[in-house]
Amino acid sequence: MAATRINTINDKRVFVVGVGMTKFEKPGRRENFDYPDMAKEAGTKALEDAGLNYNAIEQACVGYVYGDSTCGQRALYQLGMTGIPVYNVNNNCSTGSTALVMAKQLIQGGLADCVMALGFEKMERGSLAAKYMDRVNPMDKHMEVMVETHGFEAGPPAAQMFGNAGREHMEKYGTKPEHFAKIAWKNHKHSTNNPYSQFQDYYTLEQILAAPKIHDPLTKLQCCPTSDGSAAAIVCSEDFVKKHNLEGQAVEILAMQMATDMPSAFADKSCIKMVGYDMSKKAADEVYKQSGMRPDDVQVVELHDCFSANELITYEALGLCPQGKGGDMVDRGDNTYGGKYVVNPSGGLISKGHPLGATGLAQCAELCWQLRGMAGKRQVSGAKVALQHNIGLGGAAVVGMYRLGFPQKAAQRLQAVPASMVAPESFKCNDIFNGIRQILEKDGASMVKKMNGVFCFQVKGEAGEGVWIVDCKNGTGSVKFGGPAKGDVTIMMTDQHLVDLLTGKLNPQTAFFNGKLKIKGNTALAMKLKDLKMPEGGVGTSAAPSNTGAGTGPKPGSEFKVAPVFDQIKAEVDRDGANIVKKMKGVFCFRVKGDNGKEGIWIVDAKNGTGSVSFGGPAKGDVTIIMSDNDMLNLMSGKLNPQNAFFQGKLKIQGNMGLAMKLKEIQPKGQSKL
Repeated sequence: MAATRINTINDKRVFVVGVGMTKFEKPGRRENFDYPDMAKEAGTKALEDAGLNYNAIEQACVGYVYGDSTCGQRALYQLGMTGIPVYNVNNNCSTGSTALVMAKQLIQGGLADCVMALGFEKMERGSLAAKYMDRVNPMDKHMEVMVETHGFEAGPPAAQMFGNAGREHMEKYGTKPEHFAKIAWKNHKHSTNNPYSQFQDYYTLEQILAAPKIHDPLTKLQCCPTSDGSAAAIVCSEDFVKKHNLEGQAVEILAMQMATDMPSAFADKSCIKMVGYDMSKKAADEVYKQSGMRPDDVQVVELHDCFSANELITYEALGLCPQGKGGDMVDRGDNTYGGKYVVNPSGGLISKGHPLGATGLAQCAELCWQLRGMAGKRQVSGAKVALQHNIGLGGAAVVGMYRLGFPQKAAQRLQAVPASMVAPESFKCNDIFNGIRQILEKDGASMVKKMNGVFCFQVKGEAGEGVWIVDCKNGTGSVKFGGPAKGDVTIMMTDQHLVDLLTGKLNPQTAFFNGKLKIKGNTALAMKLKDLKMPEGGVGTSAAPSNTGAGTGPKPGSEFKVAPVFDQIKAEVDRDGANIVKKMKGVFCFRVKGDNGKEGIWIVDAKNGTGSVSFGGPAKGDVTIIMSDNDMLNLMSGKLNPQNAFFQGKLKIQGNMGLAMKLKEIQPKGQSKL
């Protein structure tokens, strides 16, 4: 039962009305993804979620760990240059939530009514390392505790610190390595339903335990990766929420508290306390006091699982279970669906990824989606109260409590099809809408004059349903992903059929009478769809999908030497696709670098339906093969041995190595076998 909330001078209510984030990526994997690009994407999504223009933002708090001193300004200039105050924040791994704390305090203090909290990180591959060797390391005292209690071994220092905290827990309370592995298993499983997650692969408990050991008891699959990515939240006062009719989606921050290290972090010679147990507990206790809530009132939790050992330790610090009983909580399943709490439905840092400056705000986004019932396949049933925990060594712990601010209004609102349920990048048609957006940016006034209407596209893809709003009626036009699904005309199609329609492969009349195209609203406006078609070859930097119309220009991808090989693969898939899919059960992505520096992407889908072969992005598959054009041709024709190519650096493989070994099965008939 909830306790009575403690009234304070800071009792002014604070709400999150819009959130957005990028997909978290392996550092350097996504092209054209520097920090201004990722910040623009996350910030735009948050503004669109709130239905606000950037001019409504009065101040901004921007968090990042790696970068120069005014990266915050440079990131926000992508959204607008309105002269507002911008505060750059760095608090190690709790940087994103620290920016959120600052935004909340600006609202509570009456200094602003609408603040953006933005976090991003562009990271290097590999484990974290010290950057400055000519000054005192801020974690020197933390390291002293670890060395005195457990010594120093080869391996990443952070893994040793948290791994030794796990060892200490085992020694004190009898926890087993399997308990930590079960937490990683859970988080990897959760991430399979999160399109924003860096990793979306399922692993068995045996695979997690058998993964390479990083620092006993932690294996590689129990450690978070380095990541690129961004997340944002729009934080507002109650007056602002009501003025802009945002009650239906406003999530209230009931309480949020930051705590830093206390003497026990060093004096008690405990690795558990050194990695933040006491400061997490202090922040949590204060949040429970301020909010009037107790752990039993919470249904969903996003907490800082940089390593699986820390998630277990944090259960106890947050009061989700008694001290020393984290292992029992894991064994009962009280940390996942069907248990007392669902912890890290997003996949957590272990699987979703950990771009340091973005993590705390990505946690906020996930919890807002959960409370608004907009988390898709990972939705926690009956989620009404949510708890957040984000920690940075050095140190700072942030704990927050959330719930819907106006539950009755939320229940009455028209349910939008949100951008949060699935990422736009999950759809094949996303590149086309990006192309339309570029056309509007270039010549929107003429397009608006010609079209004079708002198109709503409801698209059914493999990951779920997405909505695009193409406004060719107001201003210079715009393209928005996410609901509400309202327009002068609504077009309803599957993802592939829409691609075929907008690239000229599918006749609209035929599609309509075959039931592939459904239209609601202004049918006369629907007849103008042809004016939204992509030109031959696509638009902008994204590669256009294959079969882009019946124009007379060169076939997309024909400038690559290896193109005829993929034509042969396509012919084989067209002839015997069902058997190929049955045998392969995987999607291959081939990234081919041409002599002129241009990259071509082929997707060989041997997993869905009767299979397909397409040229163009996005570069997504179960396994990605990266080679030069000439080397790829030699490999596929049997002139280049794959093992030699791999060890010579001519062949790079990302993703499912087991699937990569089946490459010979899709090689064109008549070629030498790989």
